Amino acid sequence: MSSAKDRAEDKTRRQSVIGACRDMNRLGINQGTSGNISLRHEDGMLITPTSVPYDTMRPEQIVFMKLDSAPEAGQRPSSEWRFHRDILKARPDVNAIVHAHPPYSTILAIMGREIPPVHYMIACAGGDTIRCAPYATFGTEELSRHAVAALRDRSACLLAHHGMIAVGASLAKAMWLAVEVETLARQYHGCLQIGTPPLLSKAEIENVRTRMAGYGVGDSES
Repeated sequence: MSSAKDRAEDKTRRQSVIGACRDMNRLGINQGTSGNISLRHEDGMLITPTSVPYDTMRPEQIVFMKLDSAPEAGQRPSSEWRFHRDILKARPDVNAIVHAHPPYSTILAIMGREIPPVHYMIACAGGDTIRCAPYATFGTEELSRHAVAALRDRSACLLAHHGMIAVGASLAKAMWLAVEVETLARQYHGCLQIGTPPLLSKAEIENVRTRMAGYGVGDSES
């Protein structure tokens, strides 16, 4: 039987997921309930339920799922539970996943464009590009495979005709990166209105990435 402390910690982590969902809409990187968030927890993950408005979401509605199985009967996790589960299984360095449909990231995703090194902050996502995964129907195993591949040695990717994913060692880091990716997408979109932007070299992005080690948000788990 879990202790009162364990139950309090469990509720706090569930509430942190709800808070991050509300922040997504407040920050303009998501609309309605179209995004979803997961957080590694014990031998599984906590994930947002499907089709529940963030403003009325309660901690007990956050779904716990094990990483070695599909949802149990009666559970109603986000329709995108597959790629949340599979990313966490493939990436032991990742503890939180934010999926959203920010306007500029989604514009680029619709066009099938990755985000190239137009700004040194691209290094925050782990490389010199933010890849765009091929299209697959939402909630499918195929989309999950594409997402895991696009996130290889990266912390963010776009999903063609869909949206974006940001991951992190903590929920705070994943949220921070999601906002940064949308900023980069907006900057790149703006550059394309003028012409073809000059790009930073792979070597310079690696130099920046090395200098950024330990930069930004801390690694607390919530």
